[in-house]
Amino acid sequence: MTQILDLVPIWTVILAAAVFFYVLLDGFDLGVGMLYGLAGDKHSRNTIMNSIAPIWDGNETWLVLGGLGLLAAFPKAFAVIMPAVYFPILVMLLGLVFRGVAFEFRVRDAENKTIWDRAFCYGSAIATFAQGVVLGAFVQGFPVQNGQFAGTSFAFLTPFSVLTGVALMFGYGLLGAGWLILKTERDVQAAARRYGRVCLIGVVSAIAIVSVWTPIMSPAVAARWFSLPNFVLFLPVPVLSGVVALWTWRSLNSKAEAAPFFSAIGLFVLTYIGMAVSLYPMIVPYQLTLWEAASSPRTQAFLLVGTLFLLPVILTYSSWSYWVFRGKVKAEAGYH
Repeated sequence: MTQILDLVPIWTVILAAAVFFYVLLDGFDLGVGMLYGLAGDKHSRNTIMNSIAPIWDGNETWLVLGGLGLLAAFPKAFAVIMPAVYFPILVMLLGLVFRGVAFEFRVRDAENKTIWDRAFCYGSAIATFAQGVVLGAFVQGFPVQNGQFAGTSFAFLTPFSVLTGVALMFGYGLLGAGWLILKTERDVQAAARRYGRVCLIGVVSAIAIVSVWTPIMSPAVAARWFSLPNFVLFLPVPVLSGVVALWTWRSLNSKAEAAPFFSAIGLFVLTYIGMAVSLYPMIVPYQLTLWEAASSPRTQAFLLVGTLFLLPVILTYSSWSYWVFRGKVKAEAGYH
């Protein structure tokens, strides 16, 4: 039987969407978790916690989908990427577990609530930094020989990956601040605007540094961006990024409640597009393309059937949970 439809682009879209939804949805609640540690009183902490209590664990569904999608649809890429970033992935998962335990124990172990409050903040920060390190290691590329990772266990740890780890902390902090502005009022909202401005400065600075560092580090990326006609075609991405960053700054300094969150999302979208432009069609940067790393057509077709049933379910219950718990939150309702 001859295959007519190339399924690699379909799986690429599914995997890219899963990663983006995870970064966006778990990103803002990890950002809220980090900002939670800066809350100065019990009322503020309860309000912040209640803003994410109904939805935080469901957001991690996208992480599972992304990991399984990579394993199933692009096994050769999985075989290279996982050994290369094993330790930061392990630290990320431990941070997420630690954070989840702290979320529950702060309610059930009232005598040690302060300890669990700090654990929730630290778990969020550790998981975020580890994700940023994974991103930096991915962008800088991995040594590969005969289709296998050929580096050391700590090859991921470079100045560039540390920078992206810190940058993602600022990025998630910006998303978290936007969420708190949208969901809270008065003192908590005012504090979120202040934190959002600091995070935006960090995000814009990191974008500028990475935008210069990446083409210096990778001749392939430099050739992609600075050759003609690519330079003209891709120029709207940095220009729009500057416009959206300015919009975000102005919204953080105004009385707007929805704009800070959605403008921060816009900044993430443009950054994601910029990374895709730089690396496509590579799934293991500078080593394996999407087609070289893909599983067999029969495997992709078999898995696609189940995935196409699963995706609407995930999207439906996620959308429903956000709709049910829409509106402002109160400190006295929910987890405290």
